[in-house]
Amino acid sequence: MRQTQLRTRAKICGITRTQDVEAVVQAGADAIGFVFFPPSPRHVSIEQAQILASSVPAYVQLVGLFVNASAEEIQTVLDSVPLDVLQLHGDETPEQCQQIAVQCKRRWYKAIQVKPDLDILTEIQRYQAVGASAVLLDAWHPDLKGGTGYCFDWTKFPKLDIPLILAGGLTPENVSEAIDTTAAFAVDVSGGVESAKGIKDQQLIEKFMQGVQRGSAKP
Repeated sequence: MRQTQLRTRAKICGITRTQDVEAVVQAGADAIGFVFFPPSPRHVSIEQAQILASSVPAYVQLVGLFVNASAEEIQTVLDSVPLDVLQLHGDETPEQCQQIAVQCKRRWYKAIQVKPDLDILTEIQRYQAVGASAVLLDAWHPDLKGGTGYCFDWTKFPKLDIPLILAGGLTPENVSEAIDTTAAFAVDVSGGVESAKGIKDQQLIEKFMQGVQRGSAKP
């Protein structure tokens, strides 16, 4: 996959402010993530997401992050917020993901926390078999669902015929190395470009995207 990919895509997740939308767009990110999970410090309401989405131009995708939400709960968000893709970040089974996709009529991908004893290849293939557009691999934490600030062992990042997204502990300083090590289709960052939880830093976003470009340019 790496041989045919021209560049690594990037998503900035956990956006809560209009000025952060503008910073992400100006820096050249491919996607913006909204968190619809109330326990998260980066959670946004439907009303907030509506306002933020109105500032996102064409060709920048809107991704909604959900944790163990029902199809009905997700559809309630979709009725007001024009999400392009669903990121299912909880304990959803392949069958539940497939059901959500059918009812909500959206592309989706599954986030998988890389536990030490996890058979990553088998787990990815379970979701690929029911129509996942991609799989996101994140660091494992016993309590948190994403946004952990931790990395997993990038040398264990698999090479498969499905787009794989790297998340967990990415920063402007390490993203170029992460891309070089994993050849990930895309990278996903949240806390690594923040000045406080849910508050993005424009300079860090710009430096992160520069790191993505450097990593993508390596042979």
